[in-house]
Amino acid sequence: MPRNRKNLGKKNKTFSEKIFKILSKSPNKPFNYKQIAAILELDDTKSRNEIIKDLKILASQKVITEVEPGKYLIPSDHQEYYEGTIDMTTRKTAYFICDELEDDVFIPFINLNHALHGDRVKVYVYNKRASRKPEAEVVEILERAKMEFVGVVDVQKNFGFVTTANPKMYTDIFIPKNKLNEAQHGDVVLVRLEDWPKKADSPFGSVIKVLGKPGEHDTEIHAILAEYGLPYDFPIEVEAFANKIDTSITADEIAKRRDMRGILTFTIDPRDAKDFDDALSFQVLDNGNYEIGIHIADVSHYVKEGTILDEEAYKRATSVYLVDRVVPMLPEVLSNFACSLRPHEEKYTFSAVFELNTKAELVNQWFGRTVIYSDQRFTYEEAQHIIETKSDIIPAKTSLTGKDYQVPAPIVDAVLTLHELAKNLRQKRMAAGAISFDKVEVKFNLDENDEPTGVYFKVSKEANFLIEEFMLLANRKVAEFIGKQKKTFIYRIHDEPNEDKLIGLQSVISKFGYSINFKTKQTISKSLNDLLAEVNGRKEQNLVDTLAIRAMSKARYSTENIGHYGLAFDYYSHFTSPIRRYPDVMAHRLLQHYLDGGKSADEEAFEEKCEHSTDMEILAANAERDSVKYMQVKYMKDHMDQEFLGVISGVTEWGIYVEIIENKCEGMVRIRDIKEDYYVFDEKQYAYIGEQYKGMLQLGDEVFVKVKNADLVKKQLDFTYLRKKE
Repeated sequence: MPRNRKNLGKKNKTFSEKIFKILSKSPNKPFNYKQIAAILELDDTKSRNEIIKDLKILASQKVITEVEPGKYLIPSDHQEYYEGTIDMTTRKTAYFICDELEDDVFIPFINLNHALHGDRVKVYVYNKRASRKPEAEVVEILERAKMEFVGVVDVQKNFGFVTTANPKMYTDIFIPKNKLNEAQHGDVVLVRLEDWPKKADSPFGSVIKVLGKPGEHDTEIHAILAEYGLPYDFPIEVEAFANKIDTSITADEIAKRRDMRGILTFTIDPRDAKDFDDALSFQVLDNGNYEIGIHIADVSHYVKEGTILDEEAYKRATSVYLVDRVVPMLPEVLSNFACSLRPHEEKYTFSAVFELNTKAELVNQWFGRTVIYSDQRFTYEEAQHIIETKSDIIPAKTSLTGKDYQVPAPIVDAVLTLHELAKNLRQKRMAAGAISFDKVEVKFNLDENDEPTGVYFKVSKEANFLIEEFMLLANRKVAEFIGKQKKTFIYRIHDEPNEDKLIGLQSVISKFGYSINFKTKQTISKSLNDLLAEVNGRKEQNLVDTLAIRAMSKARYSTENIGHYGLAFDYYSHFTSPIRRYPDVMAHRLLQHYLDGGKSADEEAFEEKCEHSTDMEILAANAERDSVKYMQVKYMKDHMDQEFLGVISGVTEWGIYVEIIENKCEGMVRIRDIKEDYYVFDEKQYAYIGEQYKGMLQLGDEVFVKVKNADLVKKQLDFTYLRKKE
C-alpha cells in the first residue's frame, strides 16, 4: 500500500477534496461511490457512507454534477486544467509555472504524483478552503525534462539504489540486479529512468555508464557533463567524416571570394587559445578613412547542411568550457586547424568590412566570403603592452615565445588606431544606454595532474575591449542588414529587466549605500552602470555584480527581433564565433543565402533551432559553473587549516553564505554552529540579530571563517564561523 494513502479515513472527517481530485483526473468519466472508495482503498461502511454524503453535498453546491443516478463528474466549466513545468524546491515541494497563470502555484509533495524537476505536466488547480491560496495536483506527466541522472550507486545483495547529489531530485532510483551493468558499490554512474510503477516509492532505472570513483578528477568532470547530457567525445563516424573533408585552399575557391590576403591582418586571443575564429584587417584609404575587416572563420564552407557533422554540431550547439578542458562543438581537425585563423596561413573567412572615419562613424559596409592571410598572432597581454607603452618591442615576460621580439611598425600603428576607434565606439554605446557588465571571472592555475595550485581573476583591459567592440560592430551590422530587409534571421535578443528583480536588487544594495533611479529606462541603465563602476574593486563587488546580472533578463536566440537591452542595440546577432556556437553557423548560411538573392527562410523551423541553441547554451553554462564550483571545493580542501576573510553574500533562515574575498569561493555557515550568541533571523533586514548581545550579521559584513567540510561530490563548502571583522 502506498505510504500516502494509509489511514486516510482516520485523518480526514470528509473526503470532499479527495473526491474532487479523483473526478478531476478523469474529467469525462462518471464515478459512483464504490469506484471512489476502491481508488481510496477504503472498504469500511462508515467511510463509504461518508463518501455518499460528500458526493451529495458537492452536487448540491454545483461543484460536481450527477449525470445519472449515483454517478458524478465535474462540469466542464469547473475544470481548471493547465499545462506547464515543475520547479522543485529543495524541500520536496514544488511550484507549477505556466504562462496562463499570473503566479506560480504551490504543489505539495503528496500531489506531485511522480513528477520531477523541469517536467512538462498537466495539473489541476484548486483553492484550499482554509488558506484560499491555490494549490495544484499533477494529473499527467506530458514530457520528462530528463531521463538520465548521475549519482552514486549503493549495491545490495539483489538490487541497487542510485542517489544523486542534486538537491532538487527528491528520490533515489531503484536498480534491479540485472541492470547494474557491473557497477560496483560506491561507483559514480549514469542511470536511465525506465519506469515508475504507480505504487512504487522510487522509479526503476538501469546503469548505462560507470563514470568512476567519487572524488577522482576525471570522474567528477565526466559526471558534470553527464548530469547535463553533454558529451565528452565525438562519435567515431563523425570524427572519420571530419577527417575526410578537403581542407586545402584551392585556386578555384579563391576565385569565388574577395581576396584580402595582401591586406595587413592579425589576431588577438587569450594566451591558451587553440581556435582563433576572428581576425582583424586594417588599411588606411586614400581619403584618410580606415577600412577595417572583421574576418570570421568560414565554418559553413566545411560544415554542410544535412551531413552527420552538421547534425552533431547542431545537437551540441555550443562548445563547453570547463576549468581543465574544452569540449568543442566541432572535431579538432576543424576547430584547431582548418577553421582556426592561425598565423602565416591562408584561410577561408566570412567577413564584414567597414569603412570608418576618424570619429568611428560608419561610411560604408560590405559582407561576403573572403580569403585572408594572418600576418601576426597576438595574445591579449602582448596587444595590451603595445597599447600601454606604444612600443614596438614585446618584452620576454609578456611575449608568447618567452623572448623579446620587435613588432613591425605598420602593425603597431594598426593596433593603436584600432584602440582609438574602439574607445570611440564604446563611448557611443555607453551613451546610448548600454550596461557595462564586467563580472570577475575566476580562473585556476593547474598542475600537470589538473590539481589547483592557485586562484586568479581574469581582468578585461583595453586589448579585450578593442576586440569586443569590433565583434559587436560586426554582429550588430549583419543583424541590421538583414533585419531591415524583413527576412528571417537568427537574432540574439535581450529583454528589459524585470522590475520586481530590480526592486529586490535595490533592497540589497541599499545596505551598501547604493541606489537605482527607477524614473525612466535611461535612468535605470545609467544608475546600473554607476553602480557597477562604484563597486569595482570593493569587497561587495562580486555579490553586487552577481545580483545585478540575476536582475537582468536572460539573453536568448530568436527569429523575433526585440533588440538587445544590455547592449542598447535595436538589431543584434551572433556572427563572430562559428567554431564554438551553432547560431553563428546559421547566421552565416542565412546571410549568404540572402546575398545570393534567396527568399526569406522558414521562420518556424529556425525558431525551433533558436530554442534548442538557447537550451544548450544554458546547459553548457550550468556545466561550466559546476566545474568552477568543483575546482573551488578541491582547492579549499587543501586549505582546511587556513583562516580566511570573507564577505556575507547571502542570508537564509538556516544560515549565512560567506564568499572568501581572495578567491571568491563561497560556502555556508549553519546558524546553529555559531555559538557566540543565540541568533534570530530577520527576513526584512537580510540579517541575524543576537538575542543576548544584540550583535548583527548581515549582507556585506566581513567575517573570518575556516573550512569545516569540502564535499567534492555535492560541490559544497561548509565553513566554521570564527569572528566578525572589527
